[in-house]
Amino acid sequence: MTHKESDGRQNDGTRPLPSTDTDNADENVNPLDLVEPENALPDIALADLPAVAQKAAASAGWSNLMPVQAKAIPYLLAGRDLMVQSRTGSGKTGAFLLPLLHQIRLDRRVCQALILVPTRELALQVSKEAALLGEVAGVSSVAVYGGVKYGPQTSALREGAQMVIGTPGRILDHLLQRNLRLDDLHHLVFDEADRMLSMGFYPDMLQVQTFLPSRRIHGSMFSATFPAHVLRLAQQFLTEPDFLSLSRDRVHVAEAEHILYADPGMKKDRALVRLIEVENPAAAIVFCNTRRTVDYVTIVLQRFGYDADKISSDLNQNERERVMRRVREGKLRLLVATDVAARGIDIPELSHVFQYEPPEDPESYIHRAGRTARAGASGAAISLTASFDERMLMERIAKRYTIPLEERKLPSDDEVAATVSERVTSLLEAKLRGRDNLQTERMRRFRPLIDEWMESDEGQTLLAMLVDDFYQESLHAPPALPEERPTERPPRQGRKRSRSGRTRRPRNRRN
Repeated sequence: MTHKESDGRQNDGTRPLPSTDTDNADENVNPLDLVEPENALPDIALADLPAVAQKAAASAGWSNLMPVQAKAIPYLLAGRDLMVQSRTGSGKTGAFLLPLLHQIRLDRRVCQALILVPTRELALQVSKEAALLGEVAGVSSVAVYGGVKYGPQTSALREGAQMVIGTPGRILDHLLQRNLRLDDLHHLVFDEADRMLSMGFYPDMLQVQTFLPSRRIHGSMFSATFPAHVLRLAQQFLTEPDFLSLSRDRVHVAEAEHILYADPGMKKDRALVRLIEVENPAAAIVFCNTRRTVDYVTIVLQRFGYDADKISSDLNQNERERVMRRVREGKLRLLVATDVAARGIDIPELSHVFQYEPPEDPESYIHRAGRTARAGASGAAISLTASFDERMLMERIAKRYTIPLEERKLPSDDEVAATVSERVTSLLEAKLRGRDNLQTERMRRFRPLIDEWMESDEGQTLLAMLVDDFYQESLHAPPALPEERPTERPPRQGRKRSRSGRTRRPRNRRN
């Protein structure tokens, strides 16, 4: 039986879905550009793992290690802090769980490993894997996340869960209530770090950091992309981290992710809003081909609640200067523009470029996409097509410039609702933590009213309206992100292997 990780085997809408069969592991690695750390360690095989990890893998039916596990585990066993760029479904959960099973002391019924994740769903997925592997190893674990009762989580923590998997907000709640202590913590893992920041967890992560022991903790970070703010996060929490990239779409630290949503099955304006809701970019440009479309898209985004503005040729000088001033100061979240109007505009640390329409001139795509993934960071260039002609144009552009264009399925209503619900829950819980005793006492006056509302459709509609109003207010500002620090050092990288198998030195990079 081959190793199929439970948290990533479902089709996530990416087409085609990468193979995860370990019998084809060499096929998965050889075609890829591989970035490895300096003083690279050799790959490890399942038979070379510590005995407890071998037993756990055998109990799960794993006959081989997946590529990310074979390459990352040696660094984690050696105690080297590590940043790993690897897509969902590549086997990353096993990459950090297997070493932890060997490193956790079974005679200590305290939290020794903390795994931070962005969503309730991922917390449950990782905890399921941890329970499966930990049963043989004798390691206890618990999933901790918001939006549910504290009781079962508190009991598991006080009983001495050795591995805690959870969202930063709820982890912080338990730390503040002293249900969880990190005095004996030795390992800190960030899973899907890019999504953690897009969910708005950075302030909570900073507070969690204050509860960490003063001694050095072994840390690792796993992320599909490493935009500038994720690189800075790594420097704040990890110690001189190495960098390892195995991304299946050949996207590395200094390149953009090229994504296509073809024929989304709904109007483009709704599709764009849906993508922005899920991606939650701190700063982005939306490119259109005509001034009329720029006007329309700007109005749509503003009416939905986003901080959006436009640059077009019909703006007078004062209006243009006003928008440009916000751009220069980094205070504008979404800029809508044509190629002509956007010339000379440089938004620092642009994480996303959205193409509402494919460019009329193929060369313009390079200029558009090149506005993200700068200065050693990665980013996303996302294109929408609604007709056969637009899709063919994008495919011709991709072929002409050898762009690894990845087609994805638009997030469903349920997926968007789940993402938004998680985000609004974390925001409200953070707001609740900021209330003093008097404010909390005042708030309790409305508990009977809430109970009454919950029993009727009308009451639930009123609650939904209040939550929606709160969420719309949050859209005006981007999520809080780490700021650049002059003493930060970039991750240590060694050789970069091309698809031909030759080894070349990476370009100099900075955060």
